[in-house]
Amino acid sequence: MSAVFDPAEIGAVLFACTMNQVRSPMAAALLRQRWGGRVFVDSCGLRAAAELDPFAEAVMDEIGLDLTTHRPKTFDDLEDGSFDLVISLSPEAQHRAVELSRGRAVEIEYWRTFDPTVAEGSREQRLDAYRRVRDELDRRIRERFPRPSTFGG
Repeated sequence: MSAVFDPAEIGAVLFACTMNQVRSPMAAALLRQRWGGRVFVDSCGLRAAAELDPFAEAVMDEIGLDLTTHRPKTFDDLEDGSFDLVISLSPEAQHRAVELSRGRAVEIEYWRTFDPTVAEGSREQRLDAYRRVRDELDRRIRERFPRPSTFGG
């Protein structure tokens, strides 16, 4: 993994998980917020859920990120398979990302990420599980894709 992120070297990032309804859309929204249009960001899953998970939508809304226009999709639904970096958030997606990278110049990373859909308890306890995933993804994104420092502020 490179120490300093350079959008000139990594211009397109794909986040992948199992259903493209929680982890990968959250990660994609966080990276878009951080880098805007300087980096192309997309997300997909092995299988597409019918719709975005409402808990994922709620916890992203808490930090001002709107996921209401997200429509889950699969690897096969991607309009362009040309990514410089694919970050898998589930073991199943990691296997598919490795297959996708065969014969291509693409960097693959695996970020083990808890699946909050398996959390049990009250509504608030379940939302807390989603918040922890959101915050962990945000931390990883800040580390992996730091903003360039500006001289003098």
